[in-house]
Amino acid sequence: MSDEPRLALIVSDSAKAQEGAEALRDAHDWVSPEEADVFVVLGGDGFLLHVLHEMLDRDRIKPVYGMNLGTVGFLMNGPHDHIPIIHRVMEAHSVPVTPLRMYAVSNDGREYKYYAINEVSLLRETRQTAKLEVRINGRVRMEELVGDGVLVATPVGSTAYNLSADGPILPLGAPMLALTPLSPFRPRRWKGAILPESAEVEFHVNESEKRPVAAVADQKEVRDVKSVRIRATYEKELTLLFDPGFTLEERIFAEQFQV
Repeated sequence: MSDEPRLALIVSDSAKAQEGAEALRDAHDWVSPEEADVFVVLGGDGFLLHVLHEMLDRDRIKPVYGMNLGTVGFLMNGPHDHIPIIHRVMEAHSVPVTPLRMYAVSNDGREYKYYAINEVSLLRETRQTAKLEVRINGRVRMEELVGDGVLVATPVGSTAYNLSADGPILPLGAPMLALTPLSPFRPRRWKGAILPESAEVEFHVNESEKRPVAAVADQKEVRDVKSVRIRATYEKELTLLFDPGFTLEERIFAEQFQV
């Protein structure tokens, strides 16, 4: 960034984040979120995702510099140090993040639209397995996937729920999506697929009344779905800012070589 950006400070309600904010409030001339060029977010990954979702919902998208004062902090920079915050923001490099848009239709015919930054997942609601038809770009690729469910993850989300489900870690910035089954019963040996980011993924729930399924876009849940369609939303691209040498790419590499 060549010109000095106007910064807004957005702080989680947690005691740790509130305490950390005290050291920053007097260290810079902050502006309101409406006036800001960049949001500086204090908290953990969950709070950062909350802020990003609010930007998507309000169509007020601005670069975000996260500072870890939570628990995991995978998407965040290190805590405050002696370097002025404006210098850290101006020296940071940007990482584009393309969110997904979920279009869900419930058994009663209602339609829902939500964004997902990490993943969209379909999960069985009862003890009975889910039965899902999988379509890619309008073509049936699997007539019936039987198991606990399935998810579609972005590169950013590939190290979250997707990784726990034994899905592949995707390189940051790669135009790919991970399609990962959750405890598949049939086909038993199917490990999922890596799809181009441009692919439109669609699931139809077989026996949806008898075997109810919920669809979840990050934290937004729709129960008793009949069908779900997912696609990347390029017009809503987000920007995360990271300190030099403190990259998300390095964290993704580290996740793949943990023993």
